[in-house]
Amino acid sequence: MSITVNATLREDQGKGASRRLRKQEKVPSIIYGGTKAPVMLSLSIHEITHLIENEDTFTSVLDLVVGKNKESVVIKDLQRHPAKNTVAHVDFLRVDAKHALITTTPLHFIGEEENEALRVGMVLNQFVVSIEISCLPKDLPHGIDVDVSGLAVGEHLSLTDLVLPEGVVITSLQHEDIEAHDQTICSVTEPKVIIEEEEIEEPVDGELEGEEGAEGAEDAEDAGDSKDDEAKDGDS
Repeated sequence: MSITVNATLREDQGKGASRRLRKQEKVPSIIYGGTKAPVMLSLSIHEITHLIENEDTFTSVLDLVVGKNKESVVIKDLQRHPAKNTVAHVDFLRVDAKHALITTTPLHFIGEEENEALRVGMVLNQFVVSIEISCLPKDLPHGIDVDVSGLAVGEHLSLTDLVLPEGVVITSLQHEDIEAHDQTICSVTEPKVIIEEEEIEEPVDGELEGEEGAEGAEDAEDAGDSKDDEAKDGDS
């Protein structure tokens, strides 16, 4: 099932134009790539917010509809407002069915409930949660499963251990020196025990000799850190 994104053309640029769009509950956007020139667009804040609630939106070839035209795209970048966490800008990349695209896909860790070590209190450390892949648009996966059910304590999985869908390659492993780019994805280890050191209060000596003993110790004043409540605008 295809996912459709509706957009309209926009001509104004700059921060002021972007602010005006957001007041109209719209999101500035752009589409680029391929042989065509970049085109500035605007999206409905409500529609795009609803669409990105589905993780598949980030890992699917989308139908971007502008008027009577429709183009195949993927989300290349999505920016959020630093304070409000609302969508601030979206970049779309044109895709060609005959040419491989490079994008990021999430790793889905499965089999944790079946892992004996994890069931007795060991810890699964996840070092990589997404990877950059290259594939034709028709082979674009919604994610790559990482089966950890058989990992014992002290064992780990690397990029070369992943079972990739047909037609999908990991871009970092296309170098000649594969071992140098073979990252550890996850490992199973014993939980770290944090030992809290008991604070020992030093006794107050009331019979100190000399002037320092007579004068006593002065109490330190607490200093409060001021916080900046102003949030910057998330324009691109």
